[in-house]
Amino acid sequence: MKLSIRKGLGFGLTSGIITTLGLIIGLGSSTDSKLVVIGGILIIAVSDALSDALGIHISEEFENKHTVREIWESTVFTFLSKFVFALTFVLPTLLLSLPVAILVSTIWGLSLIIGFSYYIAKQGGARPFKVILEHLVIVIVVIIATFYLGKWVKATFPA
Repeated sequence: MKLSIRKGLGFGLTSGIITTLGLIIGLGSSTDSKLVVIGGILIIAVSDALSDALGIHISEEFENKHTVREIWESTVFTFLSKFVFALTFVLPTLLLSLPVAILVSTIWGLSLIIGFSYYIAKQGGARPFKVILEHLVIVIVVIIATFYLGKWVKATFPA
């Protein structure tokens, strides 16, 4: 797989999972509303995917060492992977109660991060356990922070 495509897929996958999980957990703990969580997922799937794709595009241009084609491959694959991975969190939220959907989404997101981290480690000749642990710690910090931030918002700004 070409480096430009791997960059886009890798960035989009990890950013899409972490951002969407943070949003689901934060909105879920602050609103207890499936409608708000689903709306948030759909909005972030579009706006954050476009934002990150533009960010990758500008970053690749700024390096001044990629072809126009490589820049656009990274841009498109960042958008598509972030958009698609974010959308995978809609289904559990539609089909399950919100607390169960949040749990299922968390397990799904952590599983994807573990699988991708393992792949990255194997590709780079690194020890998988170390890479997986490093990435999981970051995701868990996001999960904890957004949960408590959502609880704080709920307590501070009651509806």
